[in-house]
Amino acid sequence: MLMATGVANAGPAEHDAAHWMMRAKVTGIIAENQRIVSPNGIQEQIKVHVDGIDQWLTIRGRDLRNPILLVLHGGPASPDTPQAWTFESPWQDYFTVVEWDQRGTGKTYAANTEAQMAPGMSIDGMTDDAAKIVDYLRQRFHKQKIFVMGHSWGSVLGVELAQRHPDWLYAYIGVGQLVNMRRNEEDGYASALRDAKAHGNAAAVRELEAIAPYPGPKDITLDQIGVRDKWEMYYGGLAWGRRDYQFAADTWDLSPDYSEADLDAIGKGSVFSLQHLLKPLLAVDFDHTTRFDCPVVMFVGAHDNTTSHVLAEQWFDKLQAPSKRLVVFADSAHMIMLEQPGRFLVHLVDDVLPYAQKAGDGAPAETERDR
Repeated sequence: MLMATGVANAGPAEHDAAHWMMRAKVTGIIAENQRIVSPNGIQEQIKVHVDGIDQWLTIRGRDLRNPILLVLHGGPASPDTPQAWTFESPWQDYFTVVEWDQRGTGKTYAANTEAQMAPGMSIDGMTDDAAKIVDYLRQRFHKQKIFVMGHSWGSVLGVELAQRHPDWLYAYIGVGQLVNMRRNEEDGYASALRDAKAHGNAAAVRELEAIAPYPGPKDITLDQIGVRDKWEMYYGGLAWGRRDYQFAADTWDLSPDYSEADLDAIGKGSVFSLQHLLKPLLAVDFDHTTRFDCPVVMFVGAHDNTTSHVLAEQWFDKLQAPSKRLVVFADSAHMIMLEQPGRFLVHLVDDVLPYAQKAGDGAPAETERDR
């Protein structure tokens, strides 16, 4: 949470009021800095009624002639919207970027009751949500195709969507691609235990060995996942060279796109979502889902142990697609867009954008003077 200078000794009410006054000032500055001012651009947050609930989209781009890039965030229920201001602005020169708060997530969680959201809280139901969002974007912006980028949990929905509607996509982009959840947990656990032993971390070894065998033949519990995630993250498997995610989570509180209520909804939505999605997530297995009828681009962090980079690269080798490309980021783990944002942008422009340009979609190229 953002702490206002000079109020450390204030009472709870004064402290809270000062905090939110300071937050309003900071988010206002960021909002103005991020404002889209180009005449053919777009900047809006909009509710779309999909499958019985209101679902929130944040749409930003500096030229509507550019192709659409729909981002499927991770989690489940970990929205990109409140941290997107830290890395997405350059994307908006080349794409109309759409952040979607999925069912059970952030602004969408806050806009509906849990009873309203529950019927669609499954991989199949949320893939159906995604398909309807894609179709809405295609119809509204008069695009035959768009790009879909799935990150982490979002890569599950992305693969399912690409299998159902390859003709709607210029390409599917998998970032931190999840392939086989149980094998993924096995690899992440083994990596964390290996690192803990190598560093002589007795506390980590003790906690990790206490949940062995992991993942084991039975259902995995949230407590077990918590231990595995704690130490895998500590040794850089989420963000390379960092022991936790606070460097990014702290930026949520500065987001001009999220209100106080929206921020509060993140944790509540995560608990709700995992109640419905943990078991089906643990059953995800794309080992034999290797044929795609649209191009596939995969961005892999060389140190990613949150979604195993080893499994992702092995899976990519087996893929059959009209075109495929693998990009490995040498100094990243799972959060590539935050860890190497410049290289992420370069590869979006060099390796992803050409699929739309070949189809004649996109703003005119820059002149030599613009360069």
